[in-house]
Amino acid sequence: MLSATSAMSWADPVTIGFATAQSGWMLAYDGDGRNMAQLWIEDRNKAGGLLGQPIKTIMADTKSDRVEGARAGQSVVDQSANIVIVSCDYDQGSPAAGAAQRANLISVFLCAEDPKAGVQGVGANSFTTSAAAHVQGAVALHWAAENLGVKHPYVLLDTAAEYNKSLCAGFRWAASQTDGVKIVGEDSFKNDDPSIQSQITRITASADQPDAIMLCSFTPGGASAIRQIRAAGIKAPILSGSAMDGTYWTDAVPGLSDFYVPVAASVHGDDPRPEVQALNERYKARYGTLPATTYAYPIYAFLDLWAGAVEKAGTADSAKVTDILNTMHDEQTFIGPRSFTPELHIQQNAKMQILQYKDGKVKVISNYALPQPVPVDVLFGQN
Repeated sequence: MLSATSAMSWADPVTIGFATAQSGWMLAYDGDGRNMAQLWIEDRNKAGGLLGQPIKTIMADTKSDRVEGARAGQSVVDQSANIVIVSCDYDQGSPAAGAAQRANLISVFLCAEDPKAGVQGVGANSFTTSAAAHVQGAVALHWAAENLGVKHPYVLLDTAAEYNKSLCAGFRWAASQTDGVKIVGEDSFKNDDPSIQSQITRITASADQPDAIMLCSFTPGGASAIRQIRAAGIKAPILSGSAMDGTYWTDAVPGLSDFYVPVAASVHGDDPRPEVQALNERYKARYGTLPATTYAYPIYAFLDLWAGAVEKAGTADSAKVTDILNTMHDEQTFIGPRSFTPELHIQQNAKMQILQYKDGKVKVISNYALPQPVPVDVLFGQN
């Protein structure tokens, strides 16, 4: 009779399938995360692989298209993937995740922050690596209230993406829970609007002048909005979400100051955690540069958890691995604790690093976790 160790050494190799963008506009969002996942596989294989075998990989290009995404997902499923890694965005990644779900396989979004990226939007075997966008919005409000003395923020929503709406929804919820804080106005624009002058006019004409602006947006429209706000002479602190991380866009706003962003980990070489710094060094050695944004990191942390579940189950069978993942509560990772339940596969809270942009430079100045998780009804409420 084979020992458990011997049986494990004869297990079939575990295969990770990638149905992500290797071309098209989504590559800018998927590229770093995919690189980080491949680095995890290399690190793991150097340490002996999984279930006693080297991990194999399969790649398929979604071409930044939903129809092609479904084909890419089916392609890696047909090639016997044990887990399917899909695009960073819920809308872009869900067709591939759906192919995995229909085959009863685990899927994981590289960095989607829409709560539908999981049980509710795909099925019981679908996970996302990230905290919900609502968490970022709530962290921005609480941190700014406690550290900048913000009491009268103004909300400026870019309606181009569900992420933006969720970010603002979390901010509003946190404001409603915080004594002494009142949102004094709200306005909206679209990411590709060439000008937000009318919105700026309404801000400056407001009877209650805001002491901060919560900008729920992403580049390039978010960068354009910040440039126009500062050009109009509005000096109030600007808060935003992780989608505005990075310095690739800051040339549009020379000398940017008083801008604050919560992120899972810092790509700017100053994360206070040695594990993040060590990972940054390995990433740079492998790819020649650091990741462009924080969205590279969560997949590495998730794959650590998934591998632990595979080892505990003694198999990569998705049903058994999902059952183990669903029991994880405050499981430690290098970017903070993670929890999953059968009903929720996205984080309701997370310890975020707070980035400050000052004179065009970026640095971590603090970290923050919410005093209470964002409730499920807020995550799935009307944004």
